[in-house]
Amino acid sequence: MTADLRKVRMGLQACLLGLFALILSGKCSYSPEPDQQRTLPPGWVSLGRADPEEELSLTFALRQQNLKRLSELVQAVSDPSSSQYGKYLTLDHVADLVRPSPLTLHTVQKWLLAAGARNCHSVITQDFLTCWLSIRQAELLLPGAEFHHYVGGTAETHVVRSPHPYQLPQALAPHVDFVGGLHRFPPTSSLRQRPEPQVAGTVGIHLGVTPNVIRKRYNLTAQDVGSGTSNNSQACAQFLEQYFRDSDLARFMRLFGGNFAHQASVARVVGQQGRGRAGIEASLDVQYLMSAGANISTWVYSSPGRHEGQEPFLQWLMLLSNESALPHVHTVSYGDDEDSLSSAYIQRVNTELMKAATRGLTLLFASGDSGAGCWSISGRHQFRPSFPASSPYVTTVGGTSFQNPFLITNEIVDYISGGGFSNVFPRPSYQEEAVAKFLNSSPHLPPSSYFNASGRAYPDVAALSDGYWVVSNSVPIPWVSGTSASTPVFGGLLSLINEHRILSGHPPLGFLNPRLYQQHGAGLFDVTHGCHESCLNEEVEGQGFCSGPGWDPVTGWGTPNFPALLKTLLNP
Repeated sequence: MTADLRKVRMGLQACLLGLFALILSGKCSYSPEPDQQRTLPPGWVSLGRADPEEELSLTFALRQQNLKRLSELVQAVSDPSSSQYGKYLTLDHVADLVRPSPLTLHTVQKWLLAAGARNCHSVITQDFLTCWLSIRQAELLLPGAEFHHYVGGTAETHVVRSPHPYQLPQALAPHVDFVGGLHRFPPTSSLRQRPEPQVAGTVGIHLGVTPNVIRKRYNLTAQDVGSGTSNNSQACAQFLEQYFRDSDLARFMRLFGGNFAHQASVARVVGQQGRGRAGIEASLDVQYLMSAGANISTWVYSSPGRHEGQEPFLQWLMLLSNESALPHVHTVSYGDDEDSLSSAYIQRVNTELMKAATRGLTLLFASGDSGAGCWSISGRHQFRPSFPASSPYVTTVGGTSFQNPFLITNEIVDYISGGGFSNVFPRPSYQEEAVAKFLNSSPHLPPSSYFNASGRAYPDVAALSDGYWVVSNSVPIPWVSGTSASTPVFGGLLSLINEHRILSGHPPLGFLNPRLYQQHGAGLFDVTHGCHESCLNEEVEGQGFCSGPGWDPVTGWGTPNFPALLKTLLNP
């Protein structure tokens, strides 16, 4: 038999097996996943149809059980007024709670087997299944999908995606939330290198944010470091061909870490660490998590998305569902516009964040670097919230600048600091009082048509995001800015607080927001001056929300005053 005939036979066999599975199910009509992203993002170019025999991996998110109970448990273990506070679930307990039903597992496995899927791998919670198929098999499995090669982004990333929506057999629709690896394009980094401000004279000034500047501003002493024990750890995640280099970290610590005890190497890399050039964002995350959370064991989750069919953020979520022992604090500088994601995808990711919260993980996400954001619907402008920053189950970190860029002074809003109100998630009960007070008292509210006042409001906290020094590819780089900087700084300080809690016999902080809002931002410097950017039109003239006393959707409750924050969060 020739190779061509063999390919034809394999294709026919896959088709017949797929039809056979549908006939057994008694259904041959299809229902599409709603709201699938089909718009090609700016900067991406199609290189044409993919080879039908090319291999790709797809991730199937299987329908979970007991989600209402999961939500109740998040509240119980995260609310200091609950008798269950701090009594976190193990991964096995979470798996017992959310594991798909036997019918779901059997139906999906039968469907994939009939289509020729191979090398399928699940996770401990059994709610994700990743399989390899040829392009031909994938297009037969998911009618409507049509895979193309694309290239785009600053790193000229190559991906395989479908510009068209796929459909699921009706018999499968109740069992599969979504199929990953088809539509979502990697978001590009919004990290910026700003021009150096001009200043006259040099007495008493600093020339950019370094670990010592952070430690001075947030009142850390040389003794405010970890003990170096293995029972406390922290982590950051790197995506999209972003890598750190050990040599850069070592040089950074030689340059800027001389005044405090620290570790000069990462304790563990989970995933594949690339050998290419270091990325500024990955370097920034690692260097400032390890200098703010000084001398604490640090992991790096590396999900570069090297294979063209992979979605790195989805890979990271699956890693969390497959490790029973995890660092207590995770910082992530990643986000997408809410409106670019399907409702099925965004709700399922939110469930994954709930799973992490029940296990006592503190997840911090950057609020984004586009202020309130902006997009146009039928000719009308609206602000554009970001996800996962808008999830009710993460702590979102905004950004600030020094009032005087060369002096360690009070902080004001960094105009790029992401913030606003979700169009997907309603306002959670823990922030009801704070957000209502802001909406009723702010003298500078944008027109109500620009935002969903009843949505989950973010950020929750903030830290310096302007003018950082980073070492990348052996070169010290100044004036790097973005909430990708503020997030690992805040995460590192929470790791130091966890150190004290663990040594005192208390559980780690876990999901912080219920406690943070109950204590009305105690232990934080309130940021009350400045506004962030938004739509450049005549109605709002580029201005989004403005900060003010108490919580606001630009800097949250404010920036850390470490001794006061430690005192506030140390005891249950």
